[in-house]
Amino acid sequence: MTSPVPDTRDREPVPVGDSEAAGGDTPGPAHAGPGPADPERHAAAEAPTDPAPAPGRRGPAWRRHRIDALAALVYLAGALWVTGRGWLNPDGRLLGSRPNDQGFNEWMLAYAAHAVSNLENPFFTTLQNAPTGINLMTNVGMQLPGLVLTPVTLLFGASFSYLLLITLNLAGTGYAWYHVLSRHVVDSRVAAFVGGLFCAFAPALVSHSNGHPHITAQWLVPFIVWRVVALSRGERVIRDGLVLGGLVVAQFFISLEILFLTALGCLMLALAYLAFQPRDAVRRLRPLLSGLAITAVLVSAAAAYPLWMQFAGPQHRVGHPGTPDIYALKLGSFVRFATKSIAGGPTSAIGWAPNTTEQASFYGWSLLVLVVGVLGWLRREVPVRVLGAVGVVSALFSMGTTWTAGTRRTDIPAPFALVQDLPVFDSVVVARFALITTVAVGVLLAVAGDRLAARRHQPTGRLAARVGAVAVAAALLPILPVPLDARGRTEVPEFVTGGAWRDHVAPGRTLVPVPVNGMTSLYWSSAAVAGFAVPEGYFLGPVSATDSTGRWGVDPQPTAALLTAVSQGERDTAVGPAEIVQARADVRYWKADAVALPDRGARRHDDLKTVLDALYGPGRRVADVWLWDVRPFTR
Repeated sequence: MTSPVPDTRDREPVPVGDSEAAGGDTPGPAHAGPGPADPERHAAAEAPTDPAPAPGRRGPAWRRHRIDALAALVYLAGALWVTGRGWLNPDGRLLGSRPNDQGFNEWMLAYAAHAVSNLENPFFTTLQNAPTGINLMTNVGMQLPGLVLTPVTLLFGASFSYLLLITLNLAGTGYAWYHVLSRHVVDSRVAAFVGGLFCAFAPALVSHSNGHPHITAQWLVPFIVWRVVALSRGERVIRDGLVLGGLVVAQFFISLEILFLTALGCLMLALAYLAFQPRDAVRRLRPLLSGLAITAVLVSAAAAYPLWMQFAGPQHRVGHPGTPDIYALKLGSFVRFATKSIAGGPTSAIGWAPNTTEQASFYGWSLLVLVVGVLGWLRREVPVRVLGAVGVVSALFSMGTTWTAGTRRTDIPAPFALVQDLPVFDSVVVARFALITTVAVGVLLAVAGDRLAARRHQPTGRLAARVGAVAVAAALLPILPVPLDARGRTEVPEFVTGGAWRDHVAPGRTLVPVPVNGMTSLYWSSAAVAGFAVPEGYFLGPVSATDSTGRWGVDPQPTAALLTAVSQGERDTAVGPAEIVQARADVRYWKADAVALPDRGARRHDDLKTVLDALYGPGRRVADVWLWDVRPFTR
């Protein structure tokens, strides 16, 4: 996800007399600072050296573009390989192992399209969890993807938009890293391709494709990290600061969590470089801070209101439900294989990760041995040392507040215990710190591949390059992804999809699906592009109006609990006067215009209809639902 992008191509040689800055080794190209050389040298390095092509023949630039296009197509093919089972029926299937997460994110895309179409607040709404509402900033946000995909959502539906986003996230992240690596970090486009491939298709992003598009949407991260590096050169501080500000604002409205991890990765980069190259790091500090100040002004202006909403707005929360270690990785997970990898399987990650989405490590023994070998081989290079330090520190953070022995957690404090109570850190899912490690490894693979490619013209270099290529292939093959599973979804009634609900529910008022279930509410609302409000839902919010501690969802209203109990066979259909009074008070609370029971698909359908008739009077058949008009009780 985030990591330093060390410059290893356009190198600034360390002065011969500056042995301390060079770490005590002989100065030379391997001791580059993190930024490229001056623009003139950079342009010269990029310029083709071949003679001008004859008329009718395409030159080196055309060949480079063809390679770029081929890389993009391969990344897209890989993304379709991972998500392909969902594309077989976007409206009828749920992709991956976390259907509730997919349902929530489909609703987020549907609400974004609704907010754009109706000019409503993109950061808070009462259309979910009516009438209290939810704070969208304290959940996953995704305002920018939702805005961009609004035409797609309105034309093809939220389920199609979700599948498109989760697919393009993988392809876009891979190509973004390839682009930055091939332009600024390495000469070999093959090495850059391998680095991008790992950053996008390592277990981290594949596992998060089980319902977390806000985590896999990392296509701006490489450009943000590189722009931070460029700022440290001090050449165009104002321009670079403004460009970085624009990128940060965009990422802010894609995923605030990924932006935080990106910033943390950049901080780790700076501290590691300070440790290995103190003199050069201090020299670069002034332009870096000046540029970041410009960035901060721009970001503050653009993000002031959503930041207030995030930390002080209605329904904001503090922290994440549960203790940090619930969502932490185990030390042994780094040598295991992920559920959706060639060498993995349904049980391979059980006990080593919180769930099927949080498998951000799982590199396997082969890759871990390769990474250790590369760190030893290129240990004289400062960028490699920086990558190693950042990768190790972020991996340690991902293991939570205490060390583990096997799958058992001990009482021995681990590094994350030092920061667990700090603002923002207390809201991060701990396993996701390993996303930083993943990119550190991806960039390291690109650098190592570039070194091997550079040796091809040496007497023994061709053999070394071939052996290295075989070693990389052998290390990566076991962790290559297999397609995500897909399952059928409960059909949304035609009453909703066909728009008949509009004749019975006024704009901004609530339609209550029965049973009152958070996910049923979201699926119905998504199908209607958030055209009506729904009770409950699937979200993170505060415990109460006076306690902002984070929790999942809300406690159900008494009538919702009653209907759920009936549907599960836990009570009979008899209702008393007190329950009738409560039922009518609950629809007033929800600001409901109608209560709807699907004609098919609901468990114990006839019992539910009997209870609803007793609570609200006889219902009537409308399209494929039974409908109770509750406006006489709520208006």
